[in-house]
Amino acid sequence: MSFHEYLHEKAEESRHNETMAYLVFIAGAVFFIGGILETIMLTQNPNWFLLIPYRIQSNSGSLLGLTLIFGGLTMTIFGIASSISSSRDRGWYMQELAKANTMKQSTNKPSVKFDQNKKNK
Repeated sequence: MSFHEYLHEKAEESRHNETMAYLVFIAGAVFFIGGILETIMLTQNPNWFLLIPYRIQSNSGSLLGLTLIFGGLTMTIFGIASSISSSRDRGWYMQELAKANTMKQSTNKPSVKFDQNKKNK
């Protein structure tokens, strides 16, 4: 496997990782919103700290809502961080691939230049 093929494979892998990170972010956002909606529906008067309820009733639905909120928040943060990391990696691979292409093109140029103004008789 040449260096050029290796860079293509790594860029493709990084693109795949970035797509998976976006999906984790979306799943985290869905869990987070689901947890908030469940907490609102099951608890009459929750006390909120930003978007996290800190005083809820002691039933299983409220505990599930709190778990969904923390899990969704964690997945959202992890998805954003992983997406940024994969995007930066892909940028580096693409930059190295561009360097390899320019080096390959400079070595493939013919060394003898023909004058097009002269006509063969």
